[in-house]
Amino acid sequence: MTDQFATPAPLAAEIAPADPDHPRIYVACLAAYNNGCLHGRWIDATTPDEIMEKVRAMLADSPLPGAEEWAIHDYEGFEGASLSEYASFDAVCALAEFIGEHGCLGAKVYGYFGNDLDEAVAAFEDYAGEYRSAADFAEELVRESGTEIPSSLDYYIDWQAYARDMALNGEILVFQTGFDEVHLFWTR
Repeated sequence: MTDQFATPAPLAAEIAPADPDHPRIYVACLAAYNNGCLHGRWIDATTPDEIMEKVRAMLADSPLPGAEEWAIHDYEGFEGASLSEYASFDAVCALAEFIGEHGCLGAKVYGYFGNDLDEAVAAFEDYAGEYRSAADFAEELVRESGTEIPSSLDYYIDWQAYARDMALNGEILVFQTGFDEVHLFWTR
C-alpha cells in the first residue's frame, strides 16, 4: 500500500536557507502537518505582504487540497529572540528590522522586556554606550562629572562594586554581548 502523502525528502540545498544571518521564518502547512506530512517553506522576513504571498503559494502547493492554515514552526537570524508560532507577519517583520539594526544586543533587550518590542525600542532612547565593563562605565561617569578624587585614594575605590550598586538600585541595565563588551542603559 502506498502512502498518498509520501513525498521524497528535498535535498538540503533546496531547503537550507541561503543567508542564515538574515531573519527568516519557516512556515508550515497545518493541514499537511496534522496528517503526518511536513510541508512548508523558509521565507525571508521582508514585508508582511511578501511573506503572505509566499505563504499562499506554499499552501497552494500543499499535498492536501484546500489547505488554509499555517504556523511558524522555526525561525533563524533573530539572534536568539523568541517568536510565537502564530506571530503576525507585521510583528515578525518589525522584530526582524529591530534585530537587523541592533543585533544580539537587540535580542537581549527584547527578551529582558518580556518580548515587548515597543519597550525594547524605547530602551534604546536611554542607551549609555558600550564599555569593557560596568566598572569602566562607573569610573568614567564619576570622573566626567568633575568629582576630584585624590590620587592617594584612587586605588581604594571599588568601581565594580559601585557599578553593581547602580544596577541593583535600578539606575542602569547591563547587557554583556561578548568578552570585554557590555552595553549599558539608563532606566530613567
